[in-house]
Amino acid sequence: METLLLDVARRTGRYLDLKRERVAPISAALDALASVSDALPPGPVDVEAIVETLDTIGSPATMRSTSGRYFGFVNGGTLPAGLVAAMFVAAWDQNAALPVMSPAAARFDQIAADWIVELLGLPSSAEATFCGGASIANLTCLVAARDAIFDNLGWDSRHDGLMGAPRLRIVSTAETHVTIDRALRVAGIGRSAVETIPTDACGRAITNATPPLDDHTIVVLQAGNVNTGHSDPFAEIIAKAHDADAWVHVDGAFGLWAAASPSRRHLVEGIELADSWATDCHKWLNVPYDSGVSILRDPSTARRSMAAGAAYLTDDEGRAPMHQGLQMSQRARGVEAWATITSLGRSGVAALVDDLSDHAARLGRLLCSEGAELLAPAVLNQALVAFGDDATTEAVIEAVQADGRIWAGGTRWQGRSAMRLSVSSHATTDADVNLSAAVIIECWRSLTTRPPDAA
Repeated sequence: METLLLDVARRTGRYLDLKRERVAPISAALDALASVSDALPPGPVDVEAIVETLDTIGSPATMRSTSGRYFGFVNGGTLPAGLVAAMFVAAWDQNAALPVMSPAAARFDQIAADWIVELLGLPSSAEATFCGGASIANLTCLVAARDAIFDNLGWDSRHDGLMGAPRLRIVSTAETHVTIDRALRVAGIGRSAVETIPTDACGRAITNATPPLDDHTIVVLQAGNVNTGHSDPFAEIIAKAHDADAWVHVDGAFGLWAAASPSRRHLVEGIELADSWATDCHKWLNVPYDSGVSILRDPSTARRSMAAGAAYLTDDEGRAPMHQGLQMSQRARGVEAWATITSLGRSGVAALVDDLSDHAARLGRLLCSEGAELLAPAVLNQALVAFGDDATTEAVIEAVQADGRIWAGGTRWQGRSAMRLSVSSHATTDADVNLSAAVIIECWRSLTTRPPDAA
């Protein structure tokens, strides 16, 4: 086993050290994927052959999302401490559902969860729980909110379900992320229950346009608009909500981490007043994937909705992740977050937020200096740009992706096509920003110099 793992370490080390010019895989690498047979093997295959396939066929066909020039989908990179912790987590193969199942997992999980609450400036009473991602974190928090409201209204949803339950209202902004819609559907709250708060040119909720609120209401606000990075005015809207006995949930998949930076915390001022929050470690914190976090101001609200019992399960006192979230069996996710935060410290987490935000702002400025249009001020790690009309902007995005030296995606913003640049990896440097701006401008200029028959 040691020999096998050393071989894998050498191969993955070469993968990480390789200074590949392109972020996107070349066509030959994609074509080679067809050589991986889709026929179920009739018998065992040597693990050495599996390693060879993963290394020689799999690695070249990956998108180098760990690169400093990958700006798609708010995909964070992986810091070294998180990577090595993930290797230990895989080797340990611990089930973190209950402390009795893994004392080590429980200890690291507890510390990392407490640190996240502290870093984000949330109430000390709040409890963070690791899960698969912000989609699951949002669902966990909204189910807890649903049941808390029902309890206040005298309805026991755990016993009686949703049939005949009081009707709930969801008040969310026009820029609510798609994961909220899905979470509400899974939680049994249909789209017809949603009332919308209009947003401004940056995607922030307009406070005085908030509908009247009541004790049947869950208000969903956003930290870090997925296109612009801007956040809702939390303090004013949360005060209104709590005056009406409404619950406030904040979807902060990446934007919540602004609170960890002293110089950018003002962008999410008042966020600590909410009742629940959802975020990711595998985005801005640059922890390996499958690391979302649900956070409840009152931990008992999560346990009320999620706790499970059986004769073979111990009734652990204190923190038990299976009672705070949707999963029973679960990997020891908190170990990777613990290792990453330990490697950075408070100042390093703040610097990560600041550096990536500065890179995004500078990338936007470089593009604007060449004639591109910044569609919203770059305040966090998002830069949203257009290159004239929609057809030209879409052509630039297509050309950049075909070029492959960097990767950026497209979006629609207030009726316009835009290039969305999400600067999310610790690997991004000033040199990456300079090269990326140059590539984008080069691709844009090439569109205006093509012969008519090449268009």
